[in-house]
Amino acid sequence: MLTTFFLLFGLTAFFIIVGRIVAGKKGMIIAFILAVVMNFATYWFSDSLILTAYSAQPVPAGHRLEKITHDLARKAGLPLPKAYVLPSRSPNAFATGRNPEHAAVAATQGILDMMNDDELAAVMAHEMGHVKNYDILTGSVAASISGAVMILSRMALFFGGNSRASFGKRLAVSILAPVAATVITMAISREREYKADEFSAKLTGHPEYLAGALLNLERGVQRAPMADHSPQTAHMFIVHPFSGVSIGEIFSTHPPVKKRVERLMQMKKEIK
Repeated sequence: MLTTFFLLFGLTAFFIIVGRIVAGKKGMIIAFILAVVMNFATYWFSDSLILTAYSAQPVPAGHRLEKITHDLARKAGLPLPKAYVLPSRSPNAFATGRNPEHAAVAATQGILDMMNDDELAAVMAHEMGHVKNYDILTGSVAASISGAVMILSRMALFFGGNSRASFGKRLAVSILAPVAATVITMAISREREYKADEFSAKLTGHPEYLAGALLNLERGVQRAPMADHSPQTAHMFIVHPFSGVSIGEIFSTHPPVKKRVERLMQMKKEIK
């Protein structure tokens, strides 16, 4: 958790530095104010924003997803989260909300159609791990600031002076700032994915269920990648949702599925 805090602090500081480069001291002050406002808004409204963005609908009482998620929450000693279904046929899931008392979990129709109860429970246990560790808030804040860095970096080309040197500096910022923000966001995401995998394995007692689910999800997303939304939300899903092809370990928001499966199967040996 300490590593995540420093990464998130670094992302916020980087946003302020970009503001300084784009528009001097005034830009730094504006960036600081924006960071505070974004963090406040994300804290209170992150769940409704992401659910609305993906057209999520609450499940009816007694729905399979609700039953599985609530059983897991009781077993983990967590408040019962609200459950939502996304209309997408691409198989995936995520959790959102500012804390366990205001958490929501969402699964696509694709994953509900694909998975049996054991695999679905393993996936939702992974999401409950994010809830328990407050990853849902951290991920939302990271996505918000990362997106703002990218917008600010594009503005760098049009503000901050007319000299050739100034333009060169602003051009460098417009190219490098989004890359740096993405790398920090990826570092936050990767760290938390491994922890959530471990939580799922311990909660269900069957690491192999999540291992099988991850392999099925990887194949499912390759066949039917999710329709393009903001790439800043990609890290919130259990597997990368937007591309049907591998984008490589360095620039992926998620740890490689192969490595996640290997860790889970090692846990299975240790449990036995």
